[in-house]
Amino acid sequence: MPEVIFSVDQNLPMAQQAVPGHNRWHPDIPAAATVKPGAEFRIECKEWTDGQIGNNDSADDVRHVDLDPCHMLSGPIRIEGAEPGDLLVVDILDIGPVPQTVGENCGEGWGYSGIFAKVNGGGFLTDYYPEAYKAIWDFSGQNCTSRHVPGVKYTGIAHPGLFGTAPSHDLLASWNRREQALIDTDPHRVPALALPPTVRGTLAGTASGDVADRIARVGARTVPPREHGGNMDIKNLSRGSRIFYPVFVDGALLSGGDLHFSQGDGEINFCGAIEMGGYIDMRVDLIKGGMEKYGIHRNPVFMPGRVAPLYSEWLTFVGISVDHRDNTNLYMDATEAYRNACLNAIEYLTKWGYTGEQAYLILGTSPIEGRIGGVVDIPNAACSVFLPTEIFDFDVRPNGDGPIYTDRGQVAVASS
Repeated sequence: MPEVIFSVDQNLPMAQQAVPGHNRWHPDIPAAATVKPGAEFRIECKEWTDGQIGNNDSADDVRHVDLDPCHMLSGPIRIEGAEPGDLLVVDILDIGPVPQTVGENCGEGWGYSGIFAKVNGGGFLTDYYPEAYKAIWDFSGQNCTSRHVPGVKYTGIAHPGLFGTAPSHDLLASWNRREQALIDTDPHRVPALALPPTVRGTLAGTASGDVADRIARVGARTVPPREHGGNMDIKNLSRGSRIFYPVFVDGALLSGGDLHFSQGDGEINFCGAIEMGGYIDMRVDLIKGGMEKYGIHRNPVFMPGRVAPLYSEWLTFVGISVDHRDNTNLYMDATEAYRNACLNAIEYLTKWGYTGEQAYLILGTSPIEGRIGGVVDIPNAACSVFLPTEIFDFDVRPNGDGPIYTDRGQVAVASS
């Protein structure tokens, strides 16, 4: 096993760890550890909400989750010799849940997925599913099942939802300006258009005094992906992947977390992956001057590994850029087209007895493939969702006899 350079006690909040992590992006957060190029090491991670979600049959915890402390990240890790303009090369050697058979903490044999309430972040389909719901998933090797979503079992493709390098002061200021400008276009929107810096809930690693205060005032929230990487939620960024991160500060200052046992393209529930605490093993290296050499200035580039669930048959649902609620045409809107592909898949699965919420969570957690079809044929973009048929313990394909409706219960709901 590689050396553990950032360890966590899953029973303690991140702020109470021997060396705490952080939950904001800022170049002045002190490094928690230092490694040399070529080093192999392990980082342990808390589940992204820092233990706010429990293994139970109520979604009250999802409805009331406090997003100000999220995401809890492990790091920063300083890489000796890294300078602005370099590319940081990160190889994912291994990743998995907390290495215990079963326990109380997320990742110890179980994980969860959730549909967030519209008033608390929502999700991709929040206008259709505005309330909070949850499903608990049990791990058995590479596979997972859920008492809340019966009839499915799938092989996970474990991956980190979030890793990135620290922004420079100028880049951080640019993020805050542009995101505040977006918020200002509709400042009372629910859910909000973006999340500005908040002092409340900030964890600034080992920073203290004026430095910690400055980080709290202007540190960027971790929810969206940005130029440095961040919360990209790409399921194929798994074992064997190699990522090339832009470096904006001395030492690069790599941090991450938000580990997922399994996820579909888009993580459409917002908390749509199967979330877990766990570990990730890495190797790092540098390409000096790599940002300019390869034109990688704005976002990371990565090479996916050769690890993926081996499903061979798919049922594919298509959507176009029309809001069918009022028959409004949107011009070449791939987001609306993908939303409709998901809604079409959900409607199909309800014919077999799943509730809309169960179907929604299947799409968020199973290894669906999201594809863009055409974005040139005005006025409608076309997108598709490839759903593997082999994850079901019944024949989900269309046939002449029609679907067999079976009562499959419901996911965990919030109390009234």
